[in-house]
Amino acid sequence: MKRFLPVLAVLFLSACSAQTEKVYTVDELAADDALLTRIIGECRNNPGELGNSPNCRNAEAADGKLRLERMRKSLGG
Repeated sequence: MKRFLPVLAVLFLSACSAQTEKVYTVDELAADDALLTRIIGECRNNPGELGNSPNCRNAEAADGKLRLERMRKSLGG
């Protein structure tokens, strides 16, 4: 009985914890334009809350990487 209550409390607290969003890598975001557009849109709509989240930072890095690749292609490089 002494172990039952702590185990029950741990199970209850773990069920109530907030679910975390999957963190995408820069390469994953660069490969999926729809996902990149969605995450950048969410981050720019709520920069105070999401601006420093890993997905926002990775999305901005992926966007910059893709822009540089497009520039390089357009310049013939």
